[in-house]
Amino acid sequence: MFLGEDLLAWLMLAIGGALGVGNVLAVVRPPAEARDGELERAPVGRSLGMAAVGFVVAIWGLASLIGG
Repeated sequence: MFLGEDLLAWLMLAIGGALGVGNVLAVVRPPAEARDGELERAPVGRSLGMAAVGFVVAIWGLASLIGG
């Protein structure tokens, strides 16, 4: 198979981890200056919800890799 048997699990781990970490960092460290048309801070509830989804997907991908 192209790029290995566990491609989907690796993609789930990578995309879920990026979604989780990116949203947490958006809440913890907002940009110093907001550009035109952008919010000053990320919406906290939505960002933490998306971070939770990302971490669940990353854990699912990791469990798929470990489980076989």
